[in-house]
Amino acid sequence: MIHSTAIIASGAELDSSVTVGPYAVIGEHVKIGAGTTVGPHTVIEGHTEIGCDNQIFQFASIGAIPQDLKFAGEVSYLKIGDRNRIREFVTIHLGTEDGGGLTTIENDNLFMAYAHVAHDCIVKNHIILANAATLAGHVEVGDYAILGGLSAVHQFARIGCHVMASGGSMIGQDVVPYAIVQGDRAKIVGLNLTGLKRRGFSRTALANIKNIYKLVFRSNLKLDEAIGKIEAEFDSSASEVATYLDFLKKSERGLAR
Repeated sequence: MIHSTAIIASGAELDSSVTVGPYAVIGEHVKIGAGTTVGPHTVIEGHTEIGCDNQIFQFASIGAIPQDLKFAGEVSYLKIGDRNRIREFVTIHLGTEDGGGLTTIENDNLFMAYAHVAHDCIVKNHIILANAATLAGHVEVGDYAILGGLSAVHQFARIGCHVMASGGSMIGQDVVPYAIVQGDRAKIVGLNLTGLKRRGFSRTALANIKNIYKLVFRSNLKLDEAIGKIEAEFDSSASEVATYLDFLKKSERGLAR
């Protein structure tokens, strides 16, 4: 299961079912779970933990030190969950001390060729980063978000769940859940209704999302006023309402509009 030309450090921990291709290099602090495949010429280094059934294609670079001039060699980590597909030339970096020391990739994500995940990012589940999509440091991406090819996200910005960003989007501020953004600098152009319907959102949930969207972006209310109105007029126990409120209250960079 491990090609004779692969270089595996003595301290690395690989499940017996892991497959490693020719000329791959795996460092001494790496842990890889069952069923994961590592393609030819891939480099996995640093304190990196990779879960089960991931597919890592040729020439990927996983667990390299951050591209952050403040990084001083401190011990930091990368944790990748299960069933992720990491395509050719993808780069995913360790965390930094300023960001909690950890970069996190959860489950069932697709990183197309040349995608980049920088230090201290939090990437949730069922996310697609299309070709050359780039996350700067400390970015958070919610479940089922899709970032089109050549899109980029500014450091510390947050991408809500079920967001769709058009190819080439330059995202400098937080993107609320369920929205579509495009452009440089990216602006919200509507709701990802097609995606939400495909994922089984009910009519009631869709109506809530539409009405909250109108309050936040199509009224003359300030953000605090909109939040108050949402809390007063909507059932905050509904998951889509709770998700929206939580995102709005935690915004620090301001909202893409």
